[in-house]
Amino acid sequence: MIQSSYAFRLAIIVSLGGFLFGFDASVISGAINFIGADFNLTDWQLGLVVGAPTLGGIIAGACSGPLSDRFGRKPVLLLIAILYTISAAFSALAPDYFTISLARFIGGLGFGALSLAPIYIAEISPPAQRGRMVSINQLNIVLGFSAAYFANYFILQLANSGAQWTQSLGLDQHTWRWMLGIEVVPATIYVFMLILIPESPRWLVLNSKPAKARTVIAKLLPDADPDVEVSAIGATNHTKLEPFIQRLKQLFKPNVRLALVVGVVLGIAQQITGVNVIYFYAPTIFEQTGIGTNAAFAQAIWIGVTNVVFTIVAMVLIERLGRRPLLIVGLAGVMISMAICTYGFKQATYVIDDVAAIEVSDTELRDRLRPLEGLTYNDDVVFKIALRNHLSETELRTHQGQIIAAATNMNPYLILIGILGFVASFAVSLGPVMWVLLSEIFPNHLRGVGMAFVGMLNSAVSYGVQVVFPWQLSHYGSAITFFIYGFFALIGLVLVYWLLPETKGKTLEQLETEFKR
Repeated sequence: MIQSSYAFRLAIIVSLGGFLFGFDASVISGAINFIGADFNLTDWQLGLVVGAPTLGGIIAGACSGPLSDRFGRKPVLLLIAILYTISAAFSALAPDYFTISLARFIGGLGFGALSLAPIYIAEISPPAQRGRMVSINQLNIVLGFSAAYFANYFILQLANSGAQWTQSLGLDQHTWRWMLGIEVVPATIYVFMLILIPESPRWLVLNSKPAKARTVIAKLLPDADPDVEVSAIGATNHTKLEPFIQRLKQLFKPNVRLALVVGVVLGIAQQITGVNVIYFYAPTIFEQTGIGTNAAFAQAIWIGVTNVVFTIVAMVLIERLGRRPLLIVGLAGVMISMAICTYGFKQATYVIDDVAAIEVSDTELRDRLRPLEGLTYNDDVVFKIALRNHLSETELRTHQGQIIAAATNMNPYLILIGILGFVASFAVSLGPVMWVLLSEIFPNHLRGVGMAFVGMLNSAVSYGVQVVFPWQLSHYGSAITFFIYGFFALIGLVLVYWLLPETKGKTLEQLETEFKR
């Protein structure tokens, strides 16, 4: 078999599902404070809006595989693209908290592309190019993250430009609706591009459609004999898998225990160290440093760029250095980065020297802040409690950026270094390496169910972290919140160092034997 440019084009098209996942997941980072102010949301409601797609993703992770086995890869991918389109449109038009939560939950059902896109790409790829082509999906995910940060910043700048045409489009009054609605464009393109792709030849063979499979294989592998390829696919897939429940029970047997424990440790560590808090609340975090709303959106762009660069680094190093060294270095980097953020926020003080200097047009609001003038606060939680005694929750969410910018005394670049260090450490380790390891450590007949189990646990932890963060920030403060993430990184580092053997260069059969010890 040789490399096929047609297969590469198909991989590019299908991996746009990864781009949509990254965009859909992180575009909320710029919109959430505007949504909170418009709908007068509590901390818990803010967390639920941000976490709603992940809740849908838990369901999608469990259903996308069985549905694609039953109906085909292409129809389910097409359904996923349609769900993204519907979600973006309804999110932009949402009149209330319930509607926007439901709309984003629907988008989360599209997260099934995370597992289905790699399956399709693997099934249409020549063996020598399979790893590289499947990794296109991971690269598209981080490109989606980056694109969302750029789009949010660009829309915010237009909204603040004062141009007549932006006002006529409602960019100034409905900024967050444009941020969420812009996803309709790539999602619609994805729908039409998926219509043009063929069904997976492997699925066609396994579902008694060899003639159609031969047609697809002839395009994918022009120098190969389609009859031989169809026979090979049929010959290697004649064994019927046991029922799902039986395989799930086997996952908890003693001979699979080490693989399961390692998988659970990695699945929890990837999310409990705070990665989706960084991705989904980036402008909110940077706003806490006192740099202002516009600068906070600009700094969020660096998260996207760093993520892309170090994901590429991981793709280059994972076969050279191995999985274990990357995880150890990455977790150590996460721990150090969170320590830097903890120190930076712990050193901060808050004092409003001149209420009149706060860039708020509402003079009555400024007058209500005058009792705080000249008072120094050494804790962000105490300072926000003082603000809530004089302002409504909506006023605080609307003007938090300007007030904190006027009151905060700290080194914002220390936080920027810590956050970018975290993103770099995660992107080179826990981000891509976890999924590679999960595909290696489980026995062949339990690989699918093992990955599904850890994936659902991973999504559940992610959901919990996202929902809790706004409440955490309000009640514990930035310093303690980031200290908690760093502490979990330390626990993960110890467990990985203790439990995980290196898997690089070993066959799946060798690994199956090693993980039975």
